[in-house]
Amino acid sequence: MPRVAAIDCGTNSIRLLVAELTHRHDGTVDLRDLHREMRIVRLGQGVDATGQLAPEALERARAALADYTIAARRKGAERVRMVATSATRDARNRADFFAMTREILGVEAEVISGDEEARLSFTGAVGEQDPDDGPFLVVDIGGGSTELVLGEWDGQRASVTAAKSVDIGCVRITERALKSDPPTPGEVAAGREFATGVLRQAFDVVDVAKAKTWIGVAGTVTTLSAVAQKLPEYDSERTHLSRLTQAQLFALSDELLASNHETRAANPVIHPGRVDVIGGGALIVRLLAEQLEERGGPTDLIVSEHDILDGIALSLAD
Repeated sequence: MPRVAAIDCGTNSIRLLVAELTHRHDGTVDLRDLHREMRIVRLGQGVDATGQLAPEALERARAALADYTIAARRKGAERVRMVATSATRDARNRADFFAMTREILGVEAEVISGDEEARLSFTGAVGEQDPDDGPFLVVDIGGGSTELVLGEWDGQRASVTAAKSVDIGCVRITERALKSDPPTPGEVAAGREFATGVLRQAFDVVDVAKAKTWIGVAGTVTTLSAVAQKLPEYDSERTHLSRLTQAQLFALSDELLASNHETRAANPVIHPGRVDVIGGGALIVRLLAEQLEERGGPTDLIVSEHDILDGIALSLAD
């Protein structure tokens, strides 16, 4: 039973999964978690404005990867795969980032396309779903990009029918439009207009009316679930497979966009690294719910803690 390490480097966070893979007789693979960890490093700090990775952001990523390397070795990981997404796709100085990751991990980090990112997220997200609840729409809201992917799950394998990645995420919309604390009505309106235009590119490719179930993955939606449940501390067992109605999504967006930094920071379930960008993330989720209703898709959101990390780990079984 091989052990593998999967690392997902996004615009806002770097996450690690060390897992044990078990091959079944039918050719499918079971994944057992050994260690999960997340660090907010804000690698995409200022990339939208400057076009390059900031030195302090690279140093935060270096520190996280050094610790992850130690954790993976201690858990006996035999293979490592690291994927880098939106921030490094956009940065002029991404060669510095790759030199650093190669030095620390001993393997080359991969810049994957938005479509590949979507497919990996889908594979990780649908594994615990009832096949009869498909087709599934999986949405991954990151710091710099959002992926929509539509597909089926037969209980053993996932099949993707349409996928699209677009350049809108909680960090990008915050830096572009939501600059006051809290954002002004004009800034929220500008953010809505910006995000709606970008998301339209995804809806033009992914026919969400075919979806029966909407699943959200990554830190924005898991945080929204924890806030909605008023948890005393973040608890992934409580957020995983929880459901948020459209009315809840609208209320969360209004609440977070109206609150200031101090109020958000006082909420124990909002990670310090998400305090400044969770309002932007909530706005994107609200716009998705609005567009899904308009286009005849599902509007209640199922929250999954399993996502691209699980997809990366499963890819190492090949």
